[in-house]
Amino acid sequence: MSKIDTAVLSIDVQQSFPQRDYWREDDLPAFRSSIVKLIEGAAAKGWPVVRVLHEDGDGPFALASGLVKPLEWMPDTHAVEFVKHVHNAFTDTGLDGWLRERGIRRLLVAGIRTEQCCETTTRVASDLGYQVDFVSEATLTFPMTDPRSGRTFSAQDIRERTELVLRDRFARIVTVDEALAV
Repeated sequence: MSKIDTAVLSIDVQQSFPQRDYWREDDLPAFRSSIVKLIEGAAAKGWPVVRVLHEDGDGPFALASGLVKPLEWMPDTHAVEFVKHVHNAFTDTGLDGWLRERGIRRLLVAGIRTEQCCETTTRVASDLGYQVDFVSEATLTFPMTDPRSGRTFSAQDIRERTELVLRDRFARIVTVDEALAV
């Protein structure tokens, strides 16, 4: 792949999330370091960074909340910004057309939440024919409790499960360094 064939999708790294009751900061320092390194590395290579934000309904994800904007520490480096209203970054945005107009064939997926918008975007991108690298260490999620069994899945459990179901079916699972090595 050449320089211009690759783009980073930075998904939902926005101020809405810290307002949610499930928000935890234990994994935040590692995530912040990884996604910033990915974005800065991509920018140094001339790869476009696509910022995707999520807006819907009431509460912290509503546009009126004033929180549908990047977390304060996120680099402002981005070629374009899309606002989505569904879990994946393609269905209700012009992302696919924007990427195809530029000859982008490889996507590096990063952001919040690992198993929701990042995973869903990865699956749709793969179905649309993109080569997808899921940069797992540059994604963030939070523990979840199954209401049926009462079992709590740690953020690491969820990340491993997501890697398992995506690996070699929808994406290549890579570190930041592996993503940038191409």
